[in-house]
Parts: sequence; C-alpha cells; structure tokens
Amino acid sequence: MTAPKPDPQDRTSLNQTGFRPVDVAALVEGARRRKVRAIARLLSLVEDAHPQLREIASALTPHAGGARIIGLTGPPGVGKSTLTSMLITALRNEGNRVGVLAIDPSSPFSGGALLGDRIRMTHHSTDPGVFIRSMATRGHLGGLSWATPQAVRVLDAAGFDVILIETVGVGQSEVEIVKLADTTMVLLAPGLGDAVQAAKAGVLEIADIFVVNKADREGADDVVSDLKYMISFGRADPAGPSWRPPVVKTVAAQGDGSDDVLAALHKHHDWLVRYDELAGRRARRAAGEIEAIVLDRLRSQLEDMPGGEQLSDVARTVVDRALDPYAAADKLLATLGLKPAPRSYA
Repeated sequence: MTAPKPDPQDRTSLNQTGFRPVDVAALVEGARRRKVRAIARLLSLVEDAHPQLREIASALTPHAGGARIIGLTGPPGVGKSTLTSMLITALRNEGNRVGVLAIDPSSPFSGGALLGDRIRMTHHSTDPGVFIRSMATRGHLGGLSWATPQAVRVLDAAGFDVILIETVGVGQSEVEIVKLADTTMVLLAPGLGDAVQAAKAGVLEIADIFVVNKADREGADDVVSDLKYMISFGRADPAGPSWRPPVVKTVAAQGDGSDDVLAALHKHHDWLVRYDELAGRRARRAAGEIEAIVLDRLRSQLEDMPGGEQLSDVARTVVDRALDPYAAADKLLATLGLKPAPRSYA
C-alpha cells in the first residue's frame, strides 16, 4: 500500500503557523491496527516536526523494537529502487509485513520528494502487507532525511516485520544509514565507470553485504573480483567479532538473485544475534538519536537567548579579532550555564 497524499488543508506544515492539535493516542492505536491513514498521518507529523512530536515518540516507543531494519545504499544508477522492489517480493513470500522509506532528493521549489522512488514499486501498492513512503531530504546531508529515525519508529510500532530504507544515492557522503540500519547493503553495478572507486572511502566501508546488480552486463565479474580483493584486506576497525561481507550477484529487474540476497540477510541477522551485535548497534543508534536531540535543544537555546543577539554579538568579536572562536564559544557556553571547552587535549 502506498501512503495517501497529504491533505493540503491540514495545517501541520512548518511553513504555516497555528498547528492543529492531534489525538496522538488515537493515531497510534490506528497505526497498531494497521490503518493506512493513521500510519501516513503519523509520518507526516514526524516530517513536519509537529509540536506534539515528543508526545508521539513517547506513545510509539513501547510498541517499537521488533522490526529488522535494512538499509540499501550505493551510487546513483545501480538500481536501488528495482532491487528494493525485488526484496519486497521476496520478504512478502516469507510472510513478512514490509515497510519502505524511500529517501529522495528535495525539490528546490516545493521542498518535497523530487524523484518519487515508489513509482518503481507500483505493483506493491495494492498489497496490504506493504507500506511505501517517499521522504525528502530537505537539504539534510548523509543520504537520509532528518526525520528518518522517527519515521522508522512509526513503522516499527505499526507492526512491520522488516523496514527497508533506500537512501538517496549520492556517493561517498552517504554513510548515515549505517547508524540506523541493523544491516547495510551496498549496491554496485558494472558499466558505471570504476564502480568500486565510486563507493570507496566512505560507502564501501559501511557494507555488511555487497550486491552487484545488473550482473548480466559485461564487467560484472570484474566488479565482484575487485570487491573480494578489497574485502580481503579487512576493515579499518577490527575490534569486536569479525564479519566478512559477502558479495551477491543479482539482476533485480528480472528477479534473479533474490534468494541469495535473502540468504545473506538472514545469515547476517543470525550473526548479529549470536554475537550480541544487534543490541550493540541499536544502543549506538539510540545514543546517536539522543545526541542529535540534545544538540538541537542547545541550538534552540542559543537562538532563544534574550534579544536573540548574543550569538551575533559574539561572532562580531571574532571578526574584530577581539576573541578567538574557542574563547567566543566559551562565552556562549557560560551564558547557557555550561562548562567551557578544555583548553588543551594533551
């Protein structure tokens, strides 16, 4: 099922004033009962940073934690949406309810999702066990929307067994998915120049599973060989139990390789559980989310200082060379009642 279009009369946009109060308990109960409109409404409230977002998170949290979260990333043109569609079919055949968050670049005009990846997944739109939502990055870097963690919590609390997150596809900066997913799949394809080079130095290092899509094309075996060669060097951080990412070949447009992808996903999940890595990853994910909220609160406090001019005033002292940036930061921290930064890290 695809999410209904937002009601243009609904005053829950950040670009409007006077947010409409919502019955959070009723929406969460509706989502728990698999009501499409309730799920879509909660996602809209999350994306719009509704004033009741804290209440929403509190109501959702007791019901979340059961879903497997799988991230799909890689350079543009590798067929992420097509592989996502193939994976939906395979997971549904196993009896899983599947939620999909397709993160798209933002329109420079409306701020909404520009590409609409769910267009490539239309044949799942009538399946009541599938929910697909396109989300705009709205300028957020790292391949995800800032609202993605809370959107995952909505789908998780709504009882989806597996949540697929398809990232934007912007290359080496697209590494935030590893902070959110239990399993991260990196997709590559032949015929896109140096496919391994395109993902190296950032995306390549976050993969739990490599998928070489469009494997019926010339050069696919070379991409597989290059990946296996690079994997043989091991990861930069050898701490903890070792997992060697498998390399799986697919032709997603034809559905070829879906069994191999599922087998790799299940094997990785079993490994996560066996070595207690699943709990560790989710704890790190929660820590990152808490940190982001704290930083946002601190940023808000800076903006809400009396007169709203302290930051600008301190900035001018740096421009005038009366203070260095660190001393200026100490001055602001003191205003907030916080300890200044240490003078030396030696």
